[in-house]
Amino acid sequence: MINATSLANRLEPGVSPRSIARLVSGQSSPRTLIGVSALLFAISAAVTIVWCSSMSAMGEMPMPGGWSMPMVWMRMPGETWAGAGASFVGMWLVMMVAMMLPSLVPMLTRYRCAVGWAGEGRLDRLTVLAGTGYFFVWTAIGLVIFPLGAGLAAAEMQLSNLARAVPMMAGIIVLGAGALQFTAWKSHHLKCCREAPVGTQRLPADSRTAWRQGVNFGRHCGLSCANLTAILLVAGVMDLRAMAAVTAAITAERLAPAGERAARAIGVAAVGAGLLLIARAAGLG
Repeated sequence: MINATSLANRLEPGVSPRSIARLVSGQSSPRTLIGVSALLFAISAAVTIVWCSSMSAMGEMPMPGGWSMPMVWMRMPGETWAGAGASFVGMWLVMMVAMMLPSLVPMLTRYRCAVGWAGEGRLDRLTVLAGTGYFFVWTAIGLVIFPLGAGLAAAEMQLSNLARAVPMMAGIIVLGAGALQFTAWKSHHLKCCREAPVGTQRLPADSRTAWRQGVNFGRHCGLSCANLTAILLVAGVMDLRAMAAVTAAITAERLAPAGERAARAIGVAAVGAGLLLIARAAGLG
């Protein structure tokens, strides 16, 4: 078992065991972090629910192939594409706060442990900066997703053959996303999400490092759950049930004691869902 003295010697010679004792006793994860995160989660979840409900109330556009186009990829009357993109990215960020905070808080807690002997106020500011770096990555992902989604939606409205192929493509994407859960690539990025910062790694208490850590968290997280994000986009980015299911899957594979087994179980479920969607699209179901 690691005690305060041995941890101080391993991390930085000369650090007082008393200053490390708070880390060993678990006090490096203050109630403020949990409380603020819970409040942000509640607010972002509420805003997401309202947004999804308002978008659903607008209805969807029936498309060849027996599916419907969600309005999220379209401009409202009098709206510019820049305005539509900004609206999407804003709501995407709010949605990601609600979906990712449950698995982000343990990562921020480990980060605090790695710089835990900084002053409490400074540590709080660095934690906020790390979290901002994390969600900066998700904002960038949203900036990429919207033009791709809007462009594909426009093509589907112009090309009926492409629209008819969407149900089959959706099944293939879900099947591929499930298969990706069993790969070494997935395991690597999932491990980075579960363990970063690694072990008793000592991090300097400066803004540059905090931002870099947050961006690294976001990068590994974005890559780790890229396949699950693809499932969300295929199932419907406004579908609260799909959102809740993907959030539960992301949280389980990061926080469950047996994360690798959870990831494989999620993969089995996704592969089954993909095969079912393919069968339905082929007229076999």
